[in-house]
Formats: sequence, C-alpha cells, structure tokens
Amino acid sequence: MNEDKRILIIEDDQEISKLLQVILTKIGIKPVSAYSGTEGLLQLKSNTFDLVLLDLMLPGISGEEFIMQVREESTIPIIVISAKIGMDDKVQVLKMGADDYITKPFHQKEIEARVEVQLRKSAVQPSQPEAKTWRGLTIFPEKLSVTLENKPLQVTNAEFDILYLFISHPEHAFSKKEIYEKIWRGTYVGDDNTISVHISNLRRKIAEITSDEYIKTIWGIGFMLV
Repeated sequence: MNEDKRILIIEDDQEISKLLQVILTKIGIKPVSAYSGTEGLLQLKSNTFDLVLLDLMLPGISGEEFIMQVREESTIPIIVISAKIGMDDKVQVLKMGADDYITKPFHQKEIEARVEVQLRKSAVQPSQPEAKTWRGLTIFPEKLSVTLENKPLQVTNAEFDILYLFISHPEHAFSKKEIYEKIWRGTYVGDDNTISVHISNLRRKIAEITSDEYIKTIWGIGFMLV
C-alpha cells in the first residue's frame, strides 16, 4: 500500500534521522532526508512528497519558518516531531498549519500509526464533490477551498476536513473522538487537544470575517455547526 509513498524527513540529528528512515522503510515508505530547514525547502520544491516529518530546532530556517513558508503554497501534510513538550509550542505550530505533533522521545509504533493516519487521510477523496453551503459558509471539495460570506477562508488540510464533516452533518454534535476517527480514520488515542486546537483555529479565522457564530461547543459532547 505504501510502496509509492515518499516522505521527507527534516531532522538535523543524524541518529534520529536514521532511526526515522528505518521506521519508514519497514512499513514500505521511501524516506528522503534533509538536515536543515533550507535544505528541506529545496527538496520540497524540487521533488514530490506525500508527507513531511519536521523537527523544529533546525539550522538555517527553523521548523516554524518552514511551516509558514510551505503553507503559503502547499497543503502537504506536516507532522512535527520535536523535543519541545510545552502545550504553547504545540498550539503554535498547529495554528501555523502543522497537521500533527509528536514529542521526543517517540515510540516506533506511534510514528508508524500517525504517519499511516495522515497518508490515509490525504488519500481519501470526498464522496460528494459538489459544493456544500451552510448559511454564509461554502465548501468546494474539488478545489479544497472555502469561502465565508463570499470571502476566501484560508484553512489547513485538517481544518478543511473538519469543516467538510460539519457541513455534511449540520446541527449534529460531534465528540472529539468522532471527529478524529471519521476524518483521520484511525483509533482515537486520547485527548491530546489536537482537535480543540484545530477548532480554535477555525473559530479565529471565521471571526476575522464575521461576528456570527458558526461552530458551537456542546459541553460534555463536543462541537457542532450552527
């Protein structure tokens, strides 16, 4: 299943880079390594990849700068792998557009599972490609774009998928477990706040365009489109 998949590893620690290469090779993925943010950008511009594994503390361009530059023109899935364990660090990179965050030291099985989830998610195409509208919000699955009150709403892959799920079932309350398992199609491994951060990002972006509420928290259950 993974034979044609290529993943870019951007990690300046050669031992960790080699370990990630071994893990990916075992599950049939071709890894390509870069050892600085600058080298990573050059690789991404010159070659085609299905996913990026990204350290944050890199020589040259930092991981955070890498995410911001890539998100200006690409929606490629990015999993951050970092020794930074603070919640603020995680929230910051998810807001910038990272799709997932793994803290060091990591376990081989966690890398395998999260990589598989992102690859599976990016390979799934919406079954109904026509545009969907709810109030002033319109989603265009074929273009992977969103407008709100006829203005572009810039969203990441994960944010787009959450909105598509919500607009496909308006006024249905989804738990974080449901959101994770329906979108990422993997087993929910507990509340790590990733879903909450993506929801917070969406609310912030919506608030920049309109004061109307679109995503409501249903206490004790989760979130819904209103």
